[in-house]
Amino acid sequence: MGFFNNGKYYSLKNGTIEISGVRMHQIKDKTPLQDAEDKINELRIRRGKVLDVCTGLGYSAIKASEQKSLVTTIELDENVLKLAKENVDSKKLFNNPLIKIIIGDAFTEVKELPSSEFDIVMHDPPTISFAGELYSLEFYKELFRVLKHKGKLFHYTGSPGKNRGKNIPKGVAN
Repeated sequence: MGFFNNGKYYSLKNGTIEISGVRMHQIKDKTPLQDAEDKINELRIRRGKVLDVCTGLGYSAIKASEQKSLVTTIELDENVLKLAKENVDSKKLFNNPLIKIIIGDAFTEVKELPSSEFDIVMHDPPTISFAGELYSLEFYKELFRVLKHKGKLFHYTGSPGKNRGKNIPKGVAN
């Protein structure tokens, strides 16, 4: 499935989204669904409240809800959710009482969330060229504001800039 909208081409291939040729999930050694399950297992999510920034196909939100967590997930692009509705592995995202979907800009929407609300924040934004503000110090401060004391923040960055000699994950950590 694929379509054009707002000057971008959206497609669903092998359980991942591509937007204008940019793949939104890593698929080198495992499926995106397996990758989400590994992340949830690594975080040891067991009940509680989870914020999932950048819903995508909803794999992380679905897997967190399977651990009986209440999940709030934020997605900017309604075209991405349109693809998720067509994706077999994303069906549990839309009829799940444990998952609340917010459609909006995460940079703005997180500011509206209560302080110390979430046990875990999963931040898996698109590449920095698509959403640079989601890599900003101002945004990280907001993520920490909504995180409970001793909560966990998981930020997946991949290896952007690696081929150009840049270490963006190191910059994020600092």
